[in-house]
Amino acid sequence: MKHGGHRHQEHEITMDLAAKTFFSSRLYAVAGASNDKSKFGYKLLAWYDARHLPVQPVTPSRPSIQVSSNNYSTVSSVGELESPSETSLSIVTQPHITLKVLREAKEAGISCVWMQPGSFDTEGLEYAKQEFKAAVGGNEGRAGEGWCVLVDGDEANRRAKGEKL
Repeated sequence: MKHGGHRHQEHEITMDLAAKTFFSSRLYAVAGASNDKSKFGYKLLAWYDARHLPVQPVTPSRPSIQVSSNNYSTVSSVGELESPSETSLSIVTQPHITLKVLREAKEAGISCVWMQPGSFDTEGLEYAKQEFKAAVGGNEGRAGEGWCVLVDGDEANRRAKGEKL
């Protein structure tokens, strides 16, 4: 079922519920993944890896990324994901790139996105809230610096696995 631009105008979804919905997916992807351990693109990929969640890195810069003992093959864009309708997308790119990623994700059929702190501007956040079943992002979250998978993900994942939507 496609979720068009009017969905969130009719029924506003809370960020807690959006985060829970995000983790109800079968697959995950990280747009802006990196092999540099100091970057959040690597830390985010490592978070999924440590929790044994099926994740695909999205980056045009390299064919694979090594995390722990796992070697993940990459795709260069979200449009290349194998099962986008079953994939929730974490985004850790610059705001001007994020809007492009969001448009590609919508076109590919992704329904849930999580925009890491610093990855979006007002236009990107509003676009995501209007166009996706669940869009996580904003200045709230448990650490007070914005909704972050590294901080808020465990609680949302636990809630999603405990009571499926």
